[in-house]
Amino acid sequence: MRTFLCVIMALYAIHTEAQPRWTVMQCMKYAVEHNHQVRRAELELENSKVAKTSAAAYFLPAVDAGVGAQYNFGRAIDPETNGYTNVSTFYNGYSVQASVTVFDGFSRLHALKAAKASVLMGQSALRQQQDLTALSVLQAYVDVAYYEGMISMAREKLREMETLLRQTRLLEEVGRKSAADVALVESQYAEAEYELTRQQNLHDAAMLQLKQEMAYPMSDSLAVVHTESTDRRSTTVQSYYSLSHAVLQQAKYQIETSKHEWRQARASILPTLSLMAGLSTTFYKTLHAENALSFGKQFNNNMGEYVGVSLSIPLFNRMQTVTNIRRAKNNYRMACEAYEQKQAELEKLSREAWLDWQGYLKQAAQMEKKVEADSLAHQLTYHQYREGLSTAIDLHATSAQLLHSKATLLQCRLMAMVKEHLVRYYQGIAIWTE
Repeated sequence: MRTFLCVIMALYAIHTEAQPRWTVMQCMKYAVEHNHQVRRAELELENSKVAKTSAAAYFLPAVDAGVGAQYNFGRAIDPETNGYTNVSTFYNGYSVQASVTVFDGFSRLHALKAAKASVLMGQSALRQQQDLTALSVLQAYVDVAYYEGMISMAREKLREMETLLRQTRLLEEVGRKSAADVALVESQYAEAEYELTRQQNLHDAAMLQLKQEMAYPMSDSLAVVHTESTDRRSTTVQSYYSLSHAVLQQAKYQIETSKHEWRQARASILPTLSLMAGLSTTFYKTLHAENALSFGKQFNNNMGEYVGVSLSIPLFNRMQTVTNIRRAKNNYRMACEAYEQKQAELEKLSREAWLDWQGYLKQAAQMEKKVEADSLAHQLTYHQYREGLSTAIDLHATSAQLLHSKATLLQCRLMAMVKEHLVRYYQGIAIWTE
């Protein structure tokens, strides 16, 4: 059974090594290109651009064309004599009209400016969603890398316990160890097998989470490679957050949008002046009548043109204008408050990320020393065990301490990488690009 397990582990390792291994940057780039939330943000940005085009189009004149046909039978009015007739007639009318708004209190101008701000806000929202997706992938990637490291440690521990078990059985045969010592080492070997299986299960669950965050096909295989984070304490400027951060840009453009919507609402209390012009002509025929004018002659003879001016002055619309202005003003004030709140939250989170990054770098440096000390202690205890100067319990204790120190060191290094990317994120740097 143990031989079969070793063969399966070896085949799994060979299969994993044969796959192309993804770096954290490759995983984040893939997620940004395929994540469903990012695609939704892109479509929302497209809607904002469409709204901007629609707002700009309101500055163009509106042109309408109409065609009408009417068949009259029975008593009707003769359009030539304005007298009543009792004959069947056919009436056909054509018209073309153009209208343009000359003045509307600059409502269209503010609507266009609000639409432009909405496009910029959509661009910031898209970048924010890309950054959040990259951060989610980064966390899932770190989990996978951590469990891969734990699997490697568990395998090393299992090989060590297998060697120790063989040696203990040989020492039992020569009378230097008892059956109780062999049973204790066998128990520790079984514990090492269990720990390896548990870490593999945790790794598989973390890999599923990573695929989900990346929008990667669940049925396809995925292997990652962990690269150590560079210590940038001497090269990274200590700036906590940037005013060009996507979250602040969203709040800023929301203020612009709300401001122009407020001004657009105030423009509704001003009069509206419009110009219009048009052409119209008709064709009329009494059915079954002779000597009627042809369609072409009537079309030209009945042609008429007109030019008009329209002035609309709002007087009272059941307080709708006043309430709309108040609502728009409150929305503008709420947008200003949201910007101040986002700025305070971003400053707090960015400072925490900086302190955490520096803290994990220091902890990693300290844990490296501890791993060296625990490794030396474990080697000494192992030699003492072979000489009969220590027990299997002592050896197990030093081995567990060394494994815990290595796991803590791996965790500190990975968390330092996460916090480093988080610091760059708060500084307004796209963490998913080189």
